Amino acid sequence: MTKMTLRTQLSQPQIIVAPGIYDPLTALIATQAGFESLYISGAAIAYSRLGRPDIGLVSISEVIETVSLIRDRVDANLIVDADTGYGNALNVERTVRLLERAGARAIQIEDQTFPKRCGHLDDKTLIAAPEMAGKIKAAVDSRQSQETLIIARTDAVAVEGLDAAIERALLYRDAGADVLFVEAPKAREELAKIVAGIGGGIPLMANMVEGGKTPMLTAAELQDIGFSLVIFPGGIVRALAKVAQDYYGSLAANGSNTPFRDRMFDFDALNELIGTPEMIARGKGLETFGPKS
Repeated sequence: MTKMTLRTQLSQPQIIVAPGIYDPLTALIATQAGFESLYISGAAIAYSRLGRPDIGLVSISEVIETVSLIRDRVDANLIVDADTGYGNALNVERTVRLLERAGARAIQIEDQTFPKRCGHLDDKTLIAAPEMAGKIKAAVDSRQSQETLIIARTDAVAVEGLDAAIERALLYRDAGADVLFVEAPKAREELAKIVAGIGGGIPLMANMVEGGKTPMLTAAELQDIGFSLVIFPGGIVRALAKVAQDYYGSLAANGSNTPFRDRMFDFDALNELIGTPEMIARGKGLETFGPKS
């Protein structure tokens, strides 16, 4: 059976839940849990690869390498956070070409100035709406496949207010965006106003951040409001960071992993999860392939 494209999935009534990932291991575990769409979070890359905040420090080459490694491991719909597109409209064209080639099925671009900030941090600044519309048009025109979606994100709620954010989103829709993402609304009522203000005809995306500016709702609740896609971008990093802090604290205190064993995979279990036995067996089969003497 042919896998349904992300564009087709977004036309269905059921909301898509895309968990955040940042490397092939988290991607593999997410797909094993049943997720067909995954969100490669720029913030998660900054947290995990740099140990730094999401303030525009991640480069396009680091994102491309991450996407390529993940695509080599899983066949999921990869939704990629491309920050501001890493420059002006000409940079956006190159960003889309490279990310599409690396395996992205959707590419998200936002209307912040550079250096950008995480959507749930304060003191963000925006480029002019017409400039962003030009970047969206550049993204749409430079993709090779119509199945590669362009997601237009606006951070205007925190800077210009909700009404201005909706106006920007409508402009980006007219520029050709396939999905609209109004970042960091502050209440359930604002989420509903986004849906009402934009209307039907284009999928809307929501972002759930633990401790962020938007209230945490379930996928079912967001679907009822009118959203087609919800991401949980940095949750896995926050979860693993908490476990890592507890693990290292336990090891430092006890000089042994024994007190922590019930919260860990053992050696064999982790190898089973990542497919080590199957890969070794395949390697042995290939070693014996060919004419027999």
